[in-house]
Amino acid sequence: MNQKFLLSIGCAGAMLLNANLVYGQAAGDQLTGDAEASTENESEEMDRVNVVGRVLYSDQVNALRTPTPIIDVPQSLTIFTGEELTQRGFDSISDIIEYTPGVNNSQGEGHRDAVVFRGVRSTADFFIDGMRDDVWYYRPIYNLEQVEILRGPNALLFGRGGTGGVLNRVTKKAVVDDGFASTRTRFNSFGGFAFEIDGNLGTGENAAVRVNAMYEVLDNHRDFYDGERIGFNPTARFELSDRSILDVSYEYMDHERFIDRGIPTGSDGRPVEEFKDIVFADPELNTSALEAHLFRAALQHEFSENLKGNFSAFYGDYDKLYQNFYASGYDQVNSPDVVTLDGYVDTTDRQNLILSGNLIGEFFVGSMEHTVIGGVEYIDTSSDQDRFNAFWNTTQADTEMFDITRPLDLFNGRGINAFGQPTANSFTADINDDTRVGIDVFSAYIQDEIQITDHLDLIIGARYDSFDIDVFNVPANERRTRKDEEISPRGGLIFKPFEEISLYASYSESFLPRSGEQFDNINGANNQLDPDTFSNREVGVKWDFGVGLSLTAALFEIEQSSPQVADDNPETLDVIDSEISGFELQLKGEVTDRWFISAGYSYLDGEQVNRQGNTGLRPRELPENTFSIWSAYEVTERFGVGVGLTYQDESFINNSNTAVLPSYTRVDAAAYYDVSETLSIQLNIENLTDTLYFPYSHSTHQASVGAPLNGQLSLEWRY
Repeated sequence: MNQKFLLSIGCAGAMLLNANLVYGQAAGDQLTGDAEASTENESEEMDRVNVVGRVLYSDQVNALRTPTPIIDVPQSLTIFTGEELTQRGFDSISDIIEYTPGVNNSQGEGHRDAVVFRGVRSTADFFIDGMRDDVWYYRPIYNLEQVEILRGPNALLFGRGGTGGVLNRVTKKAVVDDGFASTRTRFNSFGGFAFEIDGNLGTGENAAVRVNAMYEVLDNHRDFYDGERIGFNPTARFELSDRSILDVSYEYMDHERFIDRGIPTGSDGRPVEEFKDIVFADPELNTSALEAHLFRAALQHEFSENLKGNFSAFYGDYDKLYQNFYASGYDQVNSPDVVTLDGYVDTTDRQNLILSGNLIGEFFVGSMEHTVIGGVEYIDTSSDQDRFNAFWNTTQADTEMFDITRPLDLFNGRGINAFGQPTANSFTADINDDTRVGIDVFSAYIQDEIQITDHLDLIIGARYDSFDIDVFNVPANERRTRKDEEISPRGGLIFKPFEEISLYASYSESFLPRSGEQFDNINGANNQLDPDTFSNREVGVKWDFGVGLSLTAALFEIEQSSPQVADDNPETLDVIDSEISGFELQLKGEVTDRWFISAGYSYLDGEQVNRQGNTGLRPRELPENTFSIWSAYEVTERFGVGVGLTYQDESFINNSNTAVLPSYTRVDAAAYYDVSETLSIQLNIENLTDTLYFPYSHSTHQASVGAPLNGQLSLEWRY
């Protein structure tokens, strides 16, 4: 197991292949495809090579969609294969981000993934098989072939948003002419457990079905925390001809979990460590629930040796609820034993329909080779969302004060306030907003990769987006519409003095409508404002050491303006302009046949500008230095060990720079053992030194408490 693991992840970052060159794969064991354009006279056996962990799979709709080696991509990116996710003990997007340079986590109010890409917080720049997946929830990873994290604005291929980067999940697909099955069970030391299955069955010479499923019971170190997650994802593949492949998929998700918004900050602006065991929440009402149905279809067709296409359709139906209380105020000097609680309930009912098609052509004009990708995309989104504030009968407002105890004197919205009075809350008395949103987006894009000489490549492209939004404000009985049309350019220059080394420079832009990532508000003056635009300038070097080890270094600068949580009211947003620059370094691959290493470092600097006359302030959630390293060593053919370290510098919780997340270092470890050819056992240890740390936050008085020393035991059976 360990040798296969090291081989599969050791080459991540060495090569990027297009889907149209890749025509088959197995679950974490084998993917078959063409390593490069081959002639018709070459045999099928010569065409099929093992490239697991070396590609951004575009037969699963890869992030870049063109047959471009990673060394030729003028942009920083990180790939985690499904095998690596398992071996590292990752079970969430947050785990992956902690070991990725240039990005860090945000709290997401305890009910959703929220990633800070190069200092730009995002809750919507998530994609699944290249299709937008923008609803607020924690994304599962049980059915993934790999995760692709691209940094820098990416509007050309992904449209609006993507200012600091995007995260694309590539799902497992059925494998023709193969049969396999595996089950995996994992238990953690807090009492949580999960069960996963992965089975593939060939249904003929040209078809196969595959089923991935999971059931998970959640538990952790915090009081009241619990939850349950169900995932079910059958897929089918049909080889319609020697030139055409069709993949279809359905995924069902049913997720419930307790919402924990963390602890307050004190007079020094730092989390109050004495409160590390207190949950400022209602044990019954702090909850999140999601039910979703996702349908995906992707058709690949090779029109000729030099012209290929892929066409995709996605439909997602999401029903989301979250309700919570959280600490919104704390005066450590004057009222050290009293906290102010706020709260709300929020529902979202969203349907996304996405249709896209790409044509990829390769041809010569004179002595220069061109790889041109042209595509169109249509998105139809319907989103009904509302929010009701808390309403306490004692204050006739959305906030109330309580004595700080464990647990708080609060149960099911009823309790005794800090003044000894009985108090009760209603989530139906004070409506914050109720909107009915319709969106139509049409996009067209083209990009040309030009090989000018054997050593010099030029990439130029642009995307046109028409973003048409209609918002009906129910309480005001008011309808507003707005249409924005934007062109987002991208350009890059790549110089390769040697085949294994590339030097690159790139420029790219993106935009975000003033309706925001969740596009629920163009009320007031918002519909009079042009979209925010963002730009990224980047220079870097990529160097492949032999077969499996690669080094990437990049310098970049981002100018951005984005809605962010207001310092004085975490329920509202301020538009903050900032300039962010930085440096990233990443080393990944095999040092020897037995030793795999993955290391990343980032330096980030930034300044808020044009913010009501305030300049010189540092953007929130922007740690100056982050560093991570993971090293795995195969002691014997059946036994291996791994150790990792992740460090994050201190950062500001708010834009006024008055609240701080302290720096921290966390050490993780793992051991793997193959009991037999069919049974493997794995132990992952998180926070080996039992460090108290606060990994992320949402607003001034909501700093999350990191987990103490804990372990996860996994058993995997292969049939």
